[in-house]
Amino acid sequence: MNNWRRAGWLLCLMAFTASAGASEVLRDLPYGDAHAQRLDVYRPERAHDAPIIVMVHGGAWMFGDKANAAVVQPKAAHWESTGYVFVSVDNRLWPDADPLEQAKDVATALAYVQHHAREWGGDPSRVVLMGHSAGAHLVALLDASPRLAERQGARRWLGTVSLDAGAIDVPALMGAPHANFYDRVFGRDPGYWRSASPFDQLSRDAPPLLLVCSSRRTASCPHNHAFAERAKTLGVQTTVIEVPLSHGDINATLGAPGDYTGRVDAFLHGLGLP
Repeated sequence: MNNWRRAGWLLCLMAFTASAGASEVLRDLPYGDAHAQRLDVYRPERAHDAPIIVMVHGGAWMFGDKANAAVVQPKAAHWESTGYVFVSVDNRLWPDADPLEQAKDVATALAYVQHHAREWGGDPSRVVLMGHSAGAHLVALLDASPRLAERQGARRWLGTVSLDAGAIDVPALMGAPHANFYDRVFGRDPGYWRSASPFDQLSRDAPPLLLVCSSRRTASCPHNHAFAERAKTLGVQTTVIEVPLSHGDINATLGAPGDYTGRVDAFLHGLGLP
């Protein structure tokens, strides 16, 4: 991480620490019966009709934690400072749940957030999904086919932010050289690949989607641009942002001062949010 990004990230952490006493964190709220089906809510003091970001962690669909520092900060500090409620979600992981089941967990968490938003000072009609890596795949899949979320009781949300998704076009990914863990998680059935692929499931009723991709990863931006081109033919509002950051830094530095955070903010402003 270069010096200016490190400095910005540290400033956001300091700001969050300084304001922690003025905020409330509700931890491990259960949205399902499984131990992993829990979420944390970071709410500003005196929140009222606040927009809500629902964040899903990465971890190759096999590990990860909603409370991980890179998942929460500096995102929560940045958006809390502008009046957002920030929700960080855990879900069941492989081998207990395959990616489609994990997406259902995220949809169930979304429905829970929408149902309880008023209790936290949030506005259930102003919710944005966000995820990194495997979590970005899950939120992009729900965005591509909102019916998956509706079947779990969720209502339509404003838009989705995918942070360097672990998979956008699953068949193309599986048909090219790839890390071994993809075979464990997605198996060998091309039919399943298509069912779990945002590219293949994309529908005309998809909410607006922001795709952030790392220009340092060979396949990431080409797959995201191909998705955006297909979305354009369906009339789906999709934006791609290429950033010269590592896969991890795309997650860990979002919310720090700078152009990257500003461009994500611009997408949220375009949805009518502060």
